[in-house]
Amino acid sequence: MEVNGQMIGTLSYYIEDPQSMWIETGIVMYQTADWNKGCGTKAMKCWITYLFQALPIVRIGLTTWSGNVRMMSVGTKLGMQVEGRMRKCRIVDGIYYDSIRMGMLREEWEAHHSS
Repeated sequence: MEVNGQMIGTLSYYIEDPQSMWIETGIVMYQTADWNKGCGTKAMKCWITYLFQALPIVRIGLTTWSGNVRMMSVGTKLGMQVEGRMRKCRIVDGIYYDSIRMGMLREEWEAHHSS
């Protein structure tokens, strides 16, 4: 992901289940100075649009942890729903957090982002 000629992050996906083509996607922003500027949300919107156009998928997912409020906010802004919560299965700085699974179906994406 590039902004004004600078690499500020990376977008990725992996296939969780090849039979159903269930994929998970994610984003890494390299510097905290680039957080909270909307770049991640804009990049994820473009990325998910591309993935739905390029791949024969019916669903896309995003998994994060309950302490990552910004990532959960990105998912919510893009119209994703919380589909699952595994309690206290992530440890960050010695504190237990929940794992949060969010997702969206192709038809939901198209209805939410038709313009």
